[in-house]
Amino acid sequence: MSRTVIDLDDEALEAAARELGTSTKRDTINTALREVTARYRRLRALDEARELVAEGALDIDLLLDKSAYRPTSAGVADDDRDTGAHE
Repeated sequence: MSRTVIDLDDEALEAAARELGTSTKRDTINTALREVTARYRRLRALDEARELVAEGALDIDLLLDKSAYRPTSAGVADDDRDTGAHE
């Protein structure tokens, strides 16, 4: 981890800390950097998915059909299905 001396907008830092639930400047800045990076990655992925839909390479209706995610067997409750995890 590097150490850098910078001037910060104290009001913006306090507002970010409240939103992020952080208590130190270090945690606030590091969390904000991670959040921004993750947000832009999600936005890029969304743009790429939109392009695939526009090109016909991705069927959005199929993705939105929740019944196709995990078909359940007749008479088996969701909690009783084998999830692959064994006790």
